[in-house]
Amino acid sequence: MMQALHKLLLCHLLACLGPNALGDEIINGKKVPEKMMLYMASLQDKQHQHLCGGFLISEDFVVSAAHCNRSIPTSVVLGTHNLKKVGGTMRYAVEKTCIHPDYTDVQRGNDIMLLKLSKKAPRNNRVRPIQLPKTVNKTKDNAKCRVAGWGYTKTGGKVVDELQVVDVSFVNKEACQRKWQNKLPLTVICADGSGQNKGFCQGDSGGPLVCSGIAVGVVSFNWEKNCDYPNKPNVYTDVSKYLPWIKRILKQKNCKM
Repeated sequence: MMQALHKLLLCHLLACLGPNALGDEIINGKKVPEKMMLYMASLQDKQHQHLCGGFLISEDFVVSAAHCNRSIPTSVVLGTHNLKKVGGTMRYAVEKTCIHPDYTDVQRGNDIMLLKLSKKAPRNNRVRPIQLPKTVNKTKDNAKCRVAGWGYTKTGGKVVDELQVVDVSFVNKEACQRKWQNKLPLTVICADGSGQNKGFCQGDSGGPLVCSGIAVGVVSFNWEKNCDYPNKPNVYTDVSKYLPWIKRILKQKNCKM
């Protein structure tokens, strides 16, 4: 009788709190449908634990954030949105790690790296690379974009098994710089975060900011790791600033320039 009463009270409490009561989103996001975002990659360690996000840009190269290399990813998972359902063919060993030569820390920018996979990824109904910008980033202020990942669903939380996505608004560079007191490097872009409960969190690093189907940014950092209601916009590496570097590596299949 007592157990039944507890269940009744719990159900009533959840109904009052609404659909976000259990915090099952990437900061107010939703689960990604299986047939969408087929470029998403999970960077993992030797124990096959998720470290960072990434995204496939060719049959054998994945883009991520340079700061993710601190945890030394040894493999990349492609072709699944559920990290509890990883088959042997979905795991790719990291053959080479190409960190941008000017990267030192996230605050100085250049937070980008390419990972060369040990084997070519197939292009099928589970895996498909995403397009990069062709020229300088021209995303307009307040344009609707998306960011996805397996990271924390709240500040101080934990990573999730199922890929989450949230819509975010692009923030023009001038407005973002003002909110960051002009402390941002020139090679970044911004989207939501300031006063918004939408954006990325720890564990989402390296994932793409996607606007109009193009990967325009790489998840880099937020305000003092505050994911819920940060005081400043979320910061992404501007992919368009690194197109020559990326193209050379893809052509040479090597990190050395």
